[in-house]
Amino acid sequence: MSGGLRVWQDMEKERETLQAWKERVEQELDRVVAFWMEHSHDREHGGFFTCLGRDGRVYDDLKYVWLQGRQVWMYCHLYRKFERFRRPELLDSAKAGGEFLLRYARVAPPEKKCAFVLTRDGRPVKVQRTIFSECFYTMAMNELWRVTGEARYQSEAVEMMDQIVRWVREDPSGLGRPQLPGALASASMAVPMMLLNLVEQLGESDEDLVGNYAELGDWCAQRILQHVQRDGQAVLENVSEDGKELSGCLGRHQNPGHALEAGWFLLRHAIRKGDPELRAHVVDKFLLLPFRSGWDPDHGGLFYFQDADGLCPTQLEWAMKLWWPHSEAMIAFLMGYSDSGDPTLLRLFYQVAEYTFRQFRDPEYGEWFGYLNREGTVALTIKGGPFKGCFHVPRCLAMCEEMLGALLNRLVPVQAAGT
Repeated sequence: MSGGLRVWQDMEKERETLQAWKERVEQELDRVVAFWMEHSHDREHGGFFTCLGRDGRVYDDLKYVWLQGRQVWMYCHLYRKFERFRRPELLDSAKAGGEFLLRYARVAPPEKKCAFVLTRDGRPVKVQRTIFSECFYTMAMNELWRVTGEARYQSEAVEMMDQIVRWVREDPSGLGRPQLPGALASASMAVPMMLLNLVEQLGESDEDLVGNYAELGDWCAQRILQHVQRDGQAVLENVSEDGKELSGCLGRHQNPGHALEAGWFLLRHAIRKGDPELRAHVVDKFLLLPFRSGWDPDHGGLFYFQDADGLCPTQLEWAMKLWWPHSEAMIAFLMGYSDSGDPTLLRLFYQVAEYTFRQFRDPEYGEWFGYLNREGTVALTIKGGPFKGCFHVPRCLAMCEEMLGALLNRLVPVQAAGT
């Protein structure tokens, strides 16, 4: 067999595998979206039910603002990016969710602080002293503007973004967190991650906002990179304000899925900036390193939490396998491969994707289970709740479908030349 023929056969095999995964991902995205469209819409008050049992039945009608924002964003994103989802019912539901947020999300307008939980009809139940409800409110409004062209949505997004930045970088007092004398001054990786994601969201195809947020994006990236500690051998979830390791359980805390999610946020940032050195560093420290330490060698899947010293984590769920870290890992490895062509990253995508589709997917009722025990059996049969909604699974599937399609398009002309 000639060398040229062998290369062509290897490429043909790769094309077939990528095509099979693209079709598998595409079909699963359709099933997942159908589940949420059938079961989650509140046609009386607007917004979405997210506390759904295995078969989609609503077991609690509380509404979580960050999940409302995520579902609005997801519907709009699908409507904008995929021809088959350009359906009036999807856009109408997104707009109804957005209007629900506009009416009820903020606890005491014109103040910007949003509730964490609302009653079905929009009365505030609980507020968190964090920025995350507001972040997903911002994403929802920006994406609504992109699909409707209504300036009021973009105005809401930019105003809320400016408030979030002030809370994070200037004055956090509006979040309501008390400053206690014994509390460690710590910096969570989640905050700059979320801000970097917002920079990318608002800056898409908007050169003015790209310029406005350029310094903020670089600041976020540097803050995330500070979480690489111990001479580059560990990604820690929390560090000191000046980027040093903290003592105790807080300092040793690791979340492999979060590191992988930070990895693809950083990789997207580095690609946009055209920074090959940062791209290589991100792959090494935020993709390969967390996967090597976080993958369960006995049962497969990613541990939820770990202790950097190998001590027993204090969180009861530390050894469980959750839906979202695996969704983020699929995105991260496929993005890394799409950018670098490193076959190791493609093999890791296949490894994670096979485990994820085998263990989390529910072939009977649709959508994915969210919570497995260490051995990979279902621990909670719910499909949604306070933390799981219409977001991580469909975002993963949508992004992977797009990346797989782009990879296949790259292969076609090369193979035609080979034949």
